[in-house]
Amino acid sequence: MMRRRRSLNASSSSPFWMTTYSDLVTQILIFFVLLYSMSVMDIQRFASAIASIQETLGMPPVILQPTETPPVRPPADDEGLPLDPELLIQQQDLAQILAVLGKLQEALAGEGQVELLREERGIVVRFSDQILFDTGRADLRREALQALDRLFPVLAAIPNDVRVEGHTDSRPIRTLQFPSNWELSTSRATAVVRYLVEEREFSPIRLSAAGYGEYRPVADNETAEGMARNRRVDVVILRLSLSAAEPKGQAPSEEDRP
Repeated sequence: MMRRRRSLNASSSSPFWMTTYSDLVTQILIFFVLLYSMSVMDIQRFASAIASIQETLGMPPVILQPTETPPVRPPADDEGLPLDPELLIQQQDLAQILAVLGKLQEALAGEGQVELLREERGIVVRFSDQILFDTGRADLRREALQALDRLFPVLAAIPNDVRVEGHTDSRPIRTLQFPSNWELSTSRATAVVRYLVEEREFSPIRLSAAGYGEYRPVADNETAEGMARNRRVDVVILRLSLSAAEPKGQAPSEEDRP
């Protein structure tokens, strides 16, 4: 029996304990693969771990190359939890809008009949019609040009889109030039846009004009004071996320300019 047992051991290519050892090393390899699949590991550390296992098993080394850039972790709050992307955009919009509001307050300090309002869509620079236009007309007054000239440097220094909105009171107008308040309010908004583009060379792809007639009042049209407040032109500086959603335009070439 002893002689037969020795012959069996002699014919074996490796000791019996190698079977258990191989199983153990295989389990270690699986363990590292699971760690990699469940977490974001540094590629160099993972390559070092695999190389160590391969060296133990007597296998030729394999060089691992990263196939993609590491994922960018989203900003986190004080507790390390990722911030909601929509909330992050709102915070960025608010910070930029507040900075622009401070510049506008400096630029328009002492300017009468001009209001600065912060709304959900951005900043509204509100001009009463008395500073911009004569009654029933859409020609910019001299005082209007001075006010727009003070506003222009702030608009030119920011990337936000700008919408100019014309409004009237509820009294109807029926002239050859303005058959209704729609035409009057739109013409007034367009007059401001044309001045910024033609006289101050403001980028036309960042501008738009809208006329709302008497249908967006901010005061009661039953009083003279209320009607005066409703006759206005709003220069709206859209917050950046809304500007990004605006239709994209292209500036006219030199050949297309009048």
